[in-house]
Amino acid sequence: MPTQPKVALVTGASSGIGAATARRLARDPGIELVLVARRSELLAELAASLPCPATWLAVDLTREDAPAQVLAHVEAHHDRLDLLVNNAGAAWRGTFGESGWANVHRHMELNFDAVVRLTEALLPLLRRSAPSAIANVASTAGRVSRANSGAYSASKFALIGWTDALSLEEAPHGVHVGMVLPGFVPTEGFPQTELRQKALTRLVLSSPEKVADAIYEVGPGGKSERYVPRPYALAAYLRILSPRLVRRVLGGGSASTFTPAAAERHD
Repeated sequence: MPTQPKVALVTGASSGIGAATARRLARDPGIELVLVARRSELLAELAASLPCPATWLAVDLTREDAPAQVLAHVEAHHDRLDLLVNNAGAAWRGTFGESGWANVHRHMELNFDAVVRLTEALLPLLRRSAPSAIANVASTAGRVSRANSGAYSASKFALIGWTDALSLEEAPHGVHVGMVLPGFVPTEGFPQTELRQKALTRLVLSSPEKVADAIYEVGPGGKSERYVPRPYALAAYLRILSPRLVRRVLGGGSASTFTPAAAERHD
């Protein structure tokens, strides 16, 4: 009897980490992919280049009807869902005094609310397909905040807290929930221009392919969480052990040097 194909859905799949994740998952025998992002031409190009069956849906995940659209697309092409990768996200720089609640709101709308709403829509299908998995792409900025990126950090802090609770709630249903916390990764949406200009700061950069490997580890691999690169976990531990020291260190440099790229979405 032939093995039933595994189905994985990746958001923010048009470029960067999402596209790298699709390519990584496509290496598995018997995998079928659903690619979700806003840019149809890039999704079509990626789907055609993969060595596995892949469908795609161009949709803005902040739209009210987006979760229903994604669910309908999945059900039209598949009868199961084995992996959901919540990767789509964005960052816009700005201090709270300058950008206010509006900047916090747009971060939460995409980086947190859209993830929660899509997961809610697809969770019954994930439960029916169990054992299955959810891989949420958070950020090291969800453990350690910096000036000029507080709104981004707030959305990722929220995502991390919700992911931890969801993992406990869904384990009895056979749905594993893992989390990836990337550091600085040059992508179209997060070019990390300042960091790439200096030899020393280039050492702290990772790559979309390394994040994709980590997503695979916390999704199909069953790990709880992965920092990328792994040493970034030290910053999170130090934030707990010595918060005053961390604030002094982060406050001593340029507020704009180690912050996410401005005004870009990687979905």
